[in-house]
Amino acid sequence: MIIMRRRLGVVVALGGLLGILGGVVTASPALARGTQWTFLDAQPFTLDPSFCGFPVGVAFPTDEEYAKLLKTTDGSAIVLVNGALTTSFTNLATGKTITENNSGPDQTTIFPDGSITFTISGNAVTILTPADAARFGFPTVAVTAGPLTGSIAPDGTFTSLSLHGHVLENVCAALS
Repeated sequence: MIIMRRRLGVVVALGGLLGILGGVVTASPALARGTQWTFLDAQPFTLDPSFCGFPVGVAFPTDEEYAKLLKTTDGSAIVLVNGALTTSFTNLATGKTITENNSGPDQTTIFPDGSITFTISGNAVTILTPADAARFGFPTVAVTAGPLTGSIAPDGTFTSLSLHGHVLENVCAALS
């Protein structure tokens, strides 16, 4: 699953979340000071047809997010993300495009065992495998509003995903 807000979401499927986290963790020497905010550079990508039934191009017309990495005494890393981010989704078969705001702060904790917990406070993009979407009751690609929390096991599988808000947009349906 991708949770982006590039905040992870930078998706949150978590491909977004994990891809963004991967970039933040890779940049950890620059972030290790804990007092510096570092620009997160969101890169466009394409979702294969397994998500929506057609390929979807994903781009970031507004990309002004920053992250700060904080280390804890137990070896965990806390990633704070804040700033402005919009995501454009394009049905590559028809050219239809929608653009969604997914700005809103989030906090992700990466534990020493590789497990992850996250909370996204504002709007978020979730990109879930069809199996995870069915398991958690979400569309495969959605924009959500309100607190979104989740946990990911060290092997990358979701152990929980909870939205205390609502789905603003079912992206696949909007692009059909």
